[in-house]
Amino acid sequence: MDVVPAHTINKEHPLENIISQVQQGVQTRSKTREANICLYSCFLSQVEPKKIDEALKHSSWIVAMQEELLQFKRQEVWTLVDLPPGQTAIGTRWVFRNKQDERGIVVNNKARLVAQGYTQEEGIDYDEVFAPVTILVAIRIFLVYATSKSFIVYQMDVKSAFLYGRLVFKLLDKALYGLHQAPRAWYETLSGYLHTKNFRRGAIDQTLFIKDEGGEILLVQIYVDDIIFGSTRKKLCKDFEVLMHSKFELSSMGELNFFLGLQVKQVPNGIFISQSKYVKSILERFKLADSSAARTPMQVHHQLTPDKDEQDTDQHRYHVMIGSLMYLTTSRRDIMFAICLCARFQAAPKNTHLQAVKRIFIYLKGTPRLGFWYSKNDKFNLLISWKCKKQTCVSTSTAEAEYIAASRCCAQVIWIQNQMLDYGMTFIATPIHIDNMSAISITNNLVQHSKTKHIDIRFKLQQQSSKEFATDCLKLSAGTSFLWIALRQSATTKFAADG
Repeated sequence: MDVVPAHTINKEHPLENIISQVQQGVQTRSKTREANICLYSCFLSQVEPKKIDEALKHSSWIVAMQEELLQFKRQEVWTLVDLPPGQTAIGTRWVFRNKQDERGIVVNNKARLVAQGYTQEEGIDYDEVFAPVTILVAIRIFLVYATSKSFIVYQMDVKSAFLYGRLVFKLLDKALYGLHQAPRAWYETLSGYLHTKNFRRGAIDQTLFIKDEGGEILLVQIYVDDIIFGSTRKKLCKDFEVLMHSKFELSSMGELNFFLGLQVKQVPNGIFISQSKYVKSILERFKLADSSAARTPMQVHHQLTPDKDEQDTDQHRYHVMIGSLMYLTTSRRDIMFAICLCARFQAAPKNTHLQAVKRIFIYLKGTPRLGFWYSKNDKFNLLISWKCKKQTCVSTSTAEAEYIAASRCCAQVIWIQNQMLDYGMTFIATPIHIDNMSAISITNNLVQHSKTKHIDIRFKLQQQSSKEFATDCLKLSAGTSFLWIALRQSATTKFAADG
């Protein structure tokens, strides 16, 4: 007869068998990750040294410099030789930066050995240096498209990207950070590699690369050494990571959550874009974090004028404050008008202008988390672009000013339309809303207004070197408040996205 052993389960464990502290409680995976990050950041320096002598006092910066020099050795950046007689070498210097996550926690100490490119002479040390760089409007379009197609956007960072750019100098084989031609050399290396892997480059945005495979699409957006990518099929994203790892040393950062100062939160039903971390940083920078919040960015019915009798203020500080706010307009349309109004007085700012700028800051204090929410929707038929800018051409009437603004809006519409062609989407008839009936009347029939004869001379011919004006006709549908655009793009005309 077999004896069946009796199993007993002890519900209470002796305290000596319990690992860690009993009072600590249950640690979830997310809490453990946060604790590890905080523990790791304790070993990193929180201060960015200005000189190498300061960096050598902290072990984390020494390790960062060793990693940078190891990259130079692996990439075979240079060949050490004696300096030829009568020649002056381009110097180098160390730059130290703390890399932070979306919460402002220091996650890495980065040391970079950069060339002193300001000592280079054009025509001798370099010639062509242009390299395309994506703009934030293109990033927003990328994220909106990803939302409409319900795919996740991922991010990666190429380590020492400029070192992959090949130069033709005798002693320096790879491009160093700081050299004028380094961005161009890196872009040519990356774009050439993607081209050999069946990627096509965007016709308008030269930093957008597309790959079509079996009806599925893979999108890659480049900003120097930061890369975001996504696909309608997840396998293509995995294949792209393997492809990039085979050529470059890079860090896969998982799902996109922080890019170019934008905080991106991807959830199952959409994407939310904000800049709350940036708002907090500029409030602390200008010592306005403890101010009382305002409900509006400007006082109601408040007019700013160049009052010469008013007390002057620090011009440099005023410029820095305006510049800091301008970057915030990427995700905050509510402060665009107020900022641009204050920006008109940068030449001679007064104390009243400074108070108006400070009000924008304290308005941000009460609304730091505002941003854009893009919900997942199959319908992708609405793109919104905004800009507030003082016109460079002096207008003699409100109607003329509105007409000029409409033509600039045309340029932005054309840019967006051509940008969407790279995504495989066509927008033909795009309405532009105008609330000035005289401008609408001018659009319908330009020659019937004697006061508009100067527009061709003062505005249209001013916008381009050639005498061809790209907008052949702006036709208005009768009985509507929409300005429908019929445009023909000249082969010699390039449209600027300044609308």
